[in-house]
Amino acid sequence: MRYDVDVVVAGAGPTGLMLAAELRLAGARVLVVERLAEPVDFSKALGMHSRSVEILEMRGQAQDFLDGASTLKGGNFASLGVPLQFGDFDTRHPYVLFIPQVRTEQLLTRRVLELGGELRRGHALTALAQDEESVTVQITGPDGPYEVRSRYLVGCDGGGSTVRKLLGVDFPGQEPHMFAVIADAKFSEEMPRGEGMGPMRPYGVMRPDLRAWFAAFPLEPDVYRATIAFFDRPYADRRAPITEEDVRAALREVAGSDLGMHDVRWLSRLTDTSRQAERYRSGRVLLAGDACHIHLPAGGQGLNLGFQDAFNLGWKLGAVVAGTAPEGLLDTYEAERYPVAQGVLRNTRAQAVLIDPDPRYEGLRELMIELLRLPETNRYLAGLISALDLRYDIPGEHPLVGRRVPDLTLATAEGERRLGEYFHAGRGVLLTLPSAPDAADLVTGWKGRVDVVAATGVQGPYAPDPEVSALLMRPDGYVCWAGPAAGGQEGLVEALHTWFGAPAE
Repeated sequence: MRYDVDVVVAGAGPTGLMLAAELRLAGARVLVVERLAEPVDFSKALGMHSRSVEILEMRGQAQDFLDGASTLKGGNFASLGVPLQFGDFDTRHPYVLFIPQVRTEQLLTRRVLELGGELRRGHALTALAQDEESVTVQITGPDGPYEVRSRYLVGCDGGGSTVRKLLGVDFPGQEPHMFAVIADAKFSEEMPRGEGMGPMRPYGVMRPDLRAWFAAFPLEPDVYRATIAFFDRPYADRRAPITEEDVRAALREVAGSDLGMHDVRWLSRLTDTSRQAERYRSGRVLLAGDACHIHLPAGGQGLNLGFQDAFNLGWKLGAVVAGTAPEGLLDTYEAERYPVAQGVLRNTRAQAVLIDPDPRYEGLRELMIELLRLPETNRYLAGLISALDLRYDIPGEHPLVGRRVPDLTLATAEGERRLGEYFHAGRGVLLTLPSAPDAADLVTGWKGRVDVVAATGVQGPYAPDPEVSALLMRPDGYVCWAGPAAGGQEGLVEALHTWFGAPAE
């Protein structure tokens, strides 16, 4: 059967672009279609968490994102004024990277094109049909409608996903009790200090009497992102036009003045609506990013959640297209990522209550502030928000199985190397130490899918369990088998079959 491409990706946001890059790395022919004719010049998301930076480093891309960007050492939970601490985690990136979404999309677009992917802007997906072997999509471009036939389609087209609607996938969740207006602008009056509002909101005013607040964050010299939020009031449809006067009126009500707002760059609305798609896959069509989950952007988790959806799905779908995937591999995408999104919806719903200035919740906020000052609670929430403590439900008895591996410093025959370097090609990695001399011999049938890294030792503060002599890691850096120094490598071949398919003859 002839296919025009292997995978059509609908949507050229961070999720769609990251997925397209991963698919190209796996050798799949990829077409990205984006309904907008030009990239937007405003940034919804402003931060990237530790795990997302690690992902970029595993593909040799992190430095492009780090250059010229600033970092925030503390994270944020409900703007309670107690920063989340990332310094105790086993990561080289214990911070939030402050990088506008516009820049993120520019760099990812360049990556996709360098890898040979195709991006068509101003082309909107309007219909789809699938059978057991293919997906046919109807696309309308500047020159009219046309069809593309592919093996798979992935909808990365946002909360209002056309792909999800065409599939008829339910999108249940909670209706909003908060609405906000947002402006990126300059202000001629002095910003009021937002005492106790956290590192992401250094300026602002709390109004418990109105159940409202105003908060602002500097984007660049003299430019701020101002957000004015109201609770349990009638609100305009999020898609309705918003004007500067809407924002000025909200500022005057909450802050007592419009603060001399001028040179407005971007206006928007948001609510604390939270929803999750009933399923992430229907036959040969999948969903990722905001197409399968939306939530209050508290803690800056949205972009990162979609980014990591794409990183989980990319290598799996790439293996399916290449014909090397074991049966059921693609089903593990929803099995692993669905619970992660459930957790994000749960913690953002909790934050939505904590940021409500209703005096009835004051005791809850005070209690939460006390808990955040406890190292154990702070670490738990920091690991949750950053995804550094994520553990997938992967079969295996060792506590390392299912967890990410830090970017270890390895002593090798070629000298000191970092583990992350060996993931640049997007393949699995078997790390062996001298106490596991035979492990490498067992993976010869998976050459081209799993690379062997023989280390004479592990240096630095993030050394793994000394009882472990070999680690098998998936292309996304999560451990799928850990072998002891004594007793052989039972389970290694089974793990290779489970995650990388049958060996080559």
